[in-house]
Amino acid sequence: MKRLALLLPLVLALLSPLFLSAKKEEVQKKKIVLIAGSRSHASGEHEFRAGCMLLAKALNEQSGLNVEAVVVGKDWKKDKSVLDNADAIFIFADGTSGIGGEWEYLDGLAKKGVGMTFMHYAVHPNPAQGKKYYQPWIGGAMESGWSVNPHWVADMKVMKDHEVGNGVPETITCLDEFYYNMRFLDDRKEVLDLVTATPTRENMHKYINLWNQHGVEGLNKEQTLMWGYERPNGGRGVGFTGGHYHHGWALDGFRTVVLNAIVWTAGLEVPEGGVKSNSLTEEDLNANLDEYGKGKRHLKLPDPADWKKLKPARVDEKREAGFKK
Repeated sequence: MKRLALLLPLVLALLSPLFLSAKKEEVQKKKIVLIAGSRSHASGEHEFRAGCMLLAKALNEQSGLNVEAVVVGKDWKKDKSVLDNADAIFIFADGTSGIGGEWEYLDGLAKKGVGMTFMHYAVHPNPAQGKKYYQPWIGGAMESGWSVNPHWVADMKVMKDHEVGNGVPETITCLDEFYYNMRFLDDRKEVLDLVTATPTRENMHKYINLWNQHGVEGLNKEQTLMWGYERPNGGRGVGFTGGHYHHGWALDGFRTVVLNAIVWTAGLEVPEGGVKSNSLTEEDLNANLDEYGKGKRHLKLPDPADWKKLKPARVDEKREAGFKK
């Protein structure tokens, strides 16, 4: 009996690492579902699937985080079980096509605390949908007649006292179709300004269909390009207006801030140095691009210095004079 009493602590000491290892394995991975829209626009633009594949690879193979990222198409509703146990959902698609009409189903997930990130065109519902769903889910949305969608060279500034800014440089210069003047919650202070930039006449590259008086009035004023929202009843949401051009993913800071945002909405702590991902090669940037036949482009790694040399877009004074009427 005395010998048994002496052996017992030794046996427990030998077995404890096994118990700890088993306990560690029991910690479930955070599941992140990335919903990619169908092909649209032109090669190198609205590359929803390629962008989602790139992010999923970074999360699964490079981040070192306990996550499982799954990419699905906008027809995900044919098998809703893919979202049933999701901790976070990322939608990158034309308008609300990624929702697929499943408003109440997604609303139920949001009310359970599932995180949500909507990127680029996916932040643009109609006004009623924006008020009823987007504002409670992510704090705001784009609204036709209110928001604008010019292409411009933004010097993006990230909120440094928030973990979404971890590991992100002070300034990220990117040419994109950055929408601005979103329709946010009435209680504006509840919405976090995660990424901001200031549009000017000098950094405008192209004024397009939704340009309006609010766009003119927003020039030379700091605008929110990525916002965050912590829902009162649990769960987090993010909207980001960038992502029109696929070249943005080759910018380490651009890629990192989006990965940070996704991880934040999943309820994980963003690493101090940001979510790890490998810098892209030209081959990486061109992987999984949509097929356009002879119209398919081969993308080069971008140099932000080239964007700084672009001439300002011509101002259509006649069109803008009509805004005031």
